[in-house]
Amino acid sequence: MERVRVLVVDDEVRLARIVASYLESDDYEVALAHDGLAALDLAATFRPDVVVLDVMLPGLDGVEVCRRLRQASDCYIVMLTAREDEVDKVLALSMGADDYLVKPFSPRELLARTRAMLRRPRLNALRDDHRVVEIGGLVIDLESRGVVVDGELVDLTRTEFEILITLAARPRAAFTRRQLMDAVWGRDWIGDAHIVDVHVGNLRRKLGDSPAAPRFVRTVRGVGFGMGAG
Repeated sequence: MERVRVLVVDDEVRLARIVASYLESDDYEVALAHDGLAALDLAATFRPDVVVLDVMLPGLDGVEVCRRLRQASDCYIVMLTAREDEVDKVLALSMGADDYLVKPFSPRELLARTRAMLRRPRLNALRDDHRVVEIGGLVIDLESRGVVVDGELVDLTRTEFEILITLAARPRAAFTRRQLMDAVWGRDWIGDAHIVDVHVGNLRRKLGDSPAAPRFVRTVRGVGFGMGAG
């Protein structure tokens, strides 16, 4: 069985090596890069399943690296931020990151987050006889992972797509943030519920949706989110 490939990108060489040693001890194949341009070059040949990416990098910062990776790869991306700064988190997630950790962090926590992401359910929220779902002007193709709104193709990240199909599986239901976290990130994922709001906000923006007058993703007051205008 092919090993999971993880690219660790951090200009703190010692930290990158410590993280790599933890990942390798869990049987991941690991590659290291210490600046943004080197990370992009290595990603093109190494083809990682997961990228652990520091925000502050020489040459090309992590947010820009994340944006460029998203144009060519569906890999999971975990951003490392140096501060407990809401702007850094939101910016990283809006560029397509799946998760974030604030430095200093425990390599064991990073390992746990990586395991949880790789255990995410894949396309099983909808039954096999519903491979294409249509809701209003929204069409979701589970086989190709394609999403079309009013005839226009929409480019979603893996996390945004999984939130969408989770909601679409039960279009009349209201999901709590904890239910979405369990379904998309896994029951053993450790993190705060705010990450759900950020990804839902990104999803709405890409679908051309408005929280005030939603066509597709609605806010259920006091509960969380649901599918449709309600």
